[in-house]
Amino acid sequence: MSEQNARLVVTPEQEGQRVDVLVAESVEDLTRSGAQKLLADGNITVNGKTAGKSLKVKSGDILEITIPAPLSIRAEAQDIPLCVVYEDDDLLVVDKPKGMVVHPAPGNPDGTLVNALLYHCGDSLSGINGEIRPGIVHRIDKDTSGLLVVAKNDFAHVELQKQIQAHSFTREYRAVVHGNFREDSGTIDAPIGRNPKDRKKMAVTTQHSREAVTHFEVLERFRDYTYIKCILETGRTHQIRVHMAYKGHPVAGDPLYGPSNTPKSLQGQCLHAGLIGFIHPRTGEYMEFTSELPETFQKFLRGLESTRRE
Repeated sequence: MSEQNARLVVTPEQEGQRVDVLVAESVEDLTRSGAQKLLADGNITVNGKTAGKSLKVKSGDILEITIPAPLSIRAEAQDIPLCVVYEDDDLLVVDKPKGMVVHPAPGNPDGTLVNALLYHCGDSLSGINGEIRPGIVHRIDKDTSGLLVVAKNDFAHVELQKQIQAHSFTREYRAVVHGNFREDSGTIDAPIGRNPKDRKKMAVTTQHSREAVTHFEVLERFRDYTYIKCILETGRTHQIRVHMAYKGHPVAGDPLYGPSNTPKSLQGQCLHAGLIGFIHPRTGEYMEFTSELPETFQKFLRGLESTRRE
């Protein structure tokens, strides 16, 4: 990817915003920390002059933004502990801990699940998704824990992806969300796409969106929270987190879609991929795997016991 350049003219509605905030909101896939790095490196000018991140823009200001070509990222094998639930010649099922990124990306060049897989499997990973995401059939967010299936060869990868596309690949999650659902179960059928007002977020929107369907069931009710099971029919980025926020019940601990009073002690969303099921691509046998809730999740639930609703 080559160097990119952008030009922004500040509108009256944008006047008073910090320059790093405005740039992050205006440039697709650029985070606020990324905008601050561009400022620190002198790659953003306001009316021809370099600016500090605390500068507040005025209507009519002209911003010139230069985004250098990214350094190439190459996934290297790293001896990182890996919880393997199942493994054969075609695939493996791993239980990803909370806090681990699935594959390398700018800002997370190593220490990822892929780095651990390369050490564990060597060259025995499918190459369909390229050298940055070898073997990765589906992903879960950094701060979501739980089960993933990884393909060791292209045959297994293609067959598993067919099941995901046909909605026959079972993915069941557990979550604690804010508030209480009126219904005991239901389906959220609402398309998801990039949030037009904040490019770092996804949102329920009809603009450049894709079908997204989440089935949910209430497991336990508490005074301020509800413990639920979610089954994905589709697998969009941040799907459960976006759909729960859309329903008015954001996932507890979610720093992106949750309220300001969401529990910080959870250090990320209280969301766990607890069950996956699929037909083995070579044997045709249906296989299902489960994962216990992580200790932080269980501890949070125990803390809610005294507020349980019957």
